[in-house]
Amino acid sequence: AASKLEISMPAVVEVEVGDTARIECNFYIPENASYTYIDWFYVDRSNRQVRLYHVTANGVLEDDTEYKQRLSLGEDKALSISAVTVQDARTFVCQVGAGSHGVGENSTELSVYKVPKTPEIEPSSGGISVHSNEIPEIAKCVSRNSLPPPSITWHKNGEQLHPQENNVTIQSTLTRESSGLYTVSSTLYAPVTRQDRLSSYHCTVHYNLRGHSQALQSRGVKVNIFYPAEHLTLQVVPSSALVKEGDNVTLVCESDGNPPPVFTFYKKNELDEWQDVSSPTDPQGGVLTLHNVDKSSSGTYMCQSLDLDDLSQIEEDVDLVVNYIEGVNVKMEPSSTLLEGQSVTLSCDAHSPVDLTYQWRDENGTKLKEGNQLFVSNLTFEKSNTFSCRVTAPSVPGLEQSKKVSLAVEGKPRIVAISSPLYVRQDEVINLTCKAIAFPRPTVQWSINGTAHEYMDNQHVASNLTVRVSHDLLQDGAMCRVFNKLGVSEKHIQLVDQKSTAESQGVIIVAIIVAILVVAVLGAVIYFLHKKGKIPCGRAGKQDITKPEARKDKIVVEVKSDKLSEEAGLLQGANGERRAAADQ
Repeated sequence: AASKLEISMPAVVEVEVGDTARIECNFYIPENASYTYIDWFYVDRSNRQVRLYHVTANGVLEDDTEYKQRLSLGEDKALSISAVTVQDARTFVCQVGAGSHGVGENSTELSVYKVPKTPEIEPSSGGISVHSNEIPEIAKCVSRNSLPPPSITWHKNGEQLHPQENNVTIQSTLTRESSGLYTVSSTLYAPVTRQDRLSSYHCTVHYNLRGHSQALQSRGVKVNIFYPAEHLTLQVVPSSALVKEGDNVTLVCESDGNPPPVFTFYKKNELDEWQDVSSPTDPQGGVLTLHNVDKSSSGTYMCQSLDLDDLSQIEEDVDLVVNYIEGVNVKMEPSSTLLEGQSVTLSCDAHSPVDLTYQWRDENGTKLKEGNQLFVSNLTFEKSNTFSCRVTAPSVPGLEQSKKVSLAVEGKPRIVAISSPLYVRQDEVINLTCKAIAFPRPTVQWSINGTAHEYMDNQHVASNLTVRVSHDLLQDGAMCRVFNKLGVSEKHIQLVDQKSTAESQGVIIVAIIVAILVVAVLGAVIYFLHKKGKIPCGRAGKQDITKPEARKDKIVVEVKSDKLSEEAGLLQGANGERRAAADQ
């Protein structure tokens, strides 16, 4: 066992700025004696001890110091300092008085630290040329509010860069802020090549914490590297093989230089000379748009790039082929005038740098036949004589042309409609109609005088004649005569007097009514005789009417029609035969 007073304290206590520091003071007094007092001190810059606390059995006395608002004392007499600042990094002393056992003390060094903020990196503004005569600045890195002072290292694509290697230079600056914290900044200088356009740079700040090295890494950045073009590409959009007349075509010129060079477009003319065709609205954009191209737009185009850094030039050319269909023509065989009833063969032809297909359609768009020939038989006025030859290029979607042809079929007139018979009344004003079809257009003549109105109804020529019905017109009717240079067609219009027709119809109706009444009466008589038993029915279905001579209830039926008289006679004969059989 120890025979003297012993004080035990940690040599160093580390605390971050703003946190609370706790410094313990453990002591041993022989014979389990009690302490007389405990005093806490700090050592100022003059190496003088300044008391903070005086603790006795009677109580705790806190001295009036700069720490008064931030101090506290634990039950174990440990000293706590809140809201630690950089200035609190000093030595704190614990002194214990134990009466006859004397006085003992020990001290703790309070170490204050501050973890630096994540370093901020900014790449060089503008661009860095690979042809730069001086070693260019790559980027700057700054880390703020650190304690103790940190250090910065640079890395390229994950590998650390070291000063004086490969012409690398690193300049660092350490600044102590008014808060007592440190800010460190570093600038990297290094040569660049074309491959560095893909390189990533970052910086790392290193600091110590509780005896261990720590690090914080910045984001990675890329640097804008200027380098001349090595390759140039020129392409046609859409693909040159699919360009057709009427399309909008874009020539796109691209290089692998940075910044992009100045582009100029040329086209080779008939004299095998290059002619500037650059767009005035976008002379450096590397894009040339050709609107609504045609056959004359075909040819060789060249793109030339000019690098403004070293004035180097690169050229690239491409052939533009504009696919087209021209000269669509339809021939007719025979080529002479076509007459109604004849046949004709239509042949379609066209010119194009690509293979073509032909298709025939009617005026409604209905497909008739594949191939460049169409045979049409039995031509008539009424049939559709308009045909369309559709020419397409299967290898170039959307490339097509059409040619429409209408066949002029000639023939003498045919009267297709006429208002006959026509029921009229004398002195009535009527319209006579005659409609015909023919080509060339025919002339319509009437055999009587009147007011004629002629018009076209689709392919037909129609004539309306307004006349007053006379006695002669009722008797003779009217004649419609249609003619052209190929012949004549005539038809007669019959007029029927509505009055005579009405009288004849009345007589017929009366006769029909009388006949119906006679048949009804006859049926009633037969039915009455049958009910009285005068007309028995045999097995064979025959019915005899017997007329007894001496009976007072005989029935006489008179029929004035000759035919009906004959039928009555036959019935009487039959009755006589049945009567004789009955007498037997």
